[in-house]
Amino acid sequence: MDTPARPIRVGLLGYGFAGKTFHAPLIAACDGLVLHAVASRDAGKVHADFPGVTVHAAPEALIADDTVDLVVVATPNDTHAPLARTALEAGRHVVVDKPFALDLQEARGLVALAETTGRHLQVFHNRRWDSDFLTVRRAIEDGAIGRVTHFESRIDRFRPQVRDRWRENAAPGAGVWFDLGPHMVDQALALFGLPDSVTASVAIQRDGAQVDDWAHAVLEYGQLRVVVHAGMLVAGGSARFTVHGTGGSAVKLKADGQEVQLLAGLRPGAPGWGEDADALVVYDGSGEPRSIPATPGDQRGFYTAVAAALAGDAPPPVRPIEALAVMAVLEAGAASARGGRSMPLPLTPEERAAW
Repeated sequence: MDTPARPIRVGLLGYGFAGKTFHAPLIAACDGLVLHAVASRDAGKVHADFPGVTVHAAPEALIADDTVDLVVVATPNDTHAPLARTALEAGRHVVVDKPFALDLQEARGLVALAETTGRHLQVFHNRRWDSDFLTVRRAIEDGAIGRVTHFESRIDRFRPQVRDRWRENAAPGAGVWFDLGPHMVDQALALFGLPDSVTASVAIQRDGAQVDDWAHAVLEYGQLRVVVHAGMLVAGGSARFTVHGTGGSAVKLKADGQEVQLLAGLRPGAPGWGEDADALVVYDGSGEPRSIPATPGDQRGFYTAVAAALAGDAPPPVRPIEALAVMAVLEAGAASARGGRSMPLPLTPEERAAW
């Protein structure tokens, strides 16, 4: 009888919002992975959730731990690339939270290093496994809307009080465009591929805010326009997705609920996990609506695919060119907002051919 392969031992860098809320529960609930070590200055916080996990006080100590196979970088944005580089140079496989890096050139360097070292490098684009996106994607692929001409994706929140945290402080990689933009951009690229150009605008709207808390970008694809939008002063009234096409329209009002479930302490795979009671409403050419039940979401799909890729059983969930393309759109959007004009994607011909 074959001896089953041992689980992949995961070391998690950071136990703040991203590490504690998303990465640790998803890793712990995935077959083929085991949460083996965490780098955190608060060992008590980690052990309250995972008593048997080794806690290192510094990221460098965890990366140097030869019992770790896969390093997950869930630290502030400006540390993503340096820590990922250190982990790759130490011979570890790496998952990096979004955004991949602070700029496209930095991201390219990491992809090249992963190729040189022969290590897997993945970016945590977990929102591909959200119920809202899966539902809209299925409707588009089934032809319910015809040829899509307008696709609108919004992540709106009502957070009028500015919080003292790195995401909202004046630092590289902060602001809503780099925080929420990667989710929406990755989903758009997964559906429609590379846009021709990007036109974007960002703003600081809340009293006391230091970085952009409103962002609006249009990805241009010939006849198709993809709008991605995020704001921190939206109390209600906006849909998560709105799609128009030659065969009708579709509206998904509410967002995937996995983040809310995780914050409430529900563990991935528990009864009710990923379920979404908010149906997609599709309007035909005469304006008559019909409801399509939402497809359940399950962000474990990202880590399940990572485990399969490391075992050599499947391709990686996020190809390097896909991660680079997201960075290219973010960079083009930032340049567009600064210059007030549409910007092409700053990808090389070789990178475009790899898509």
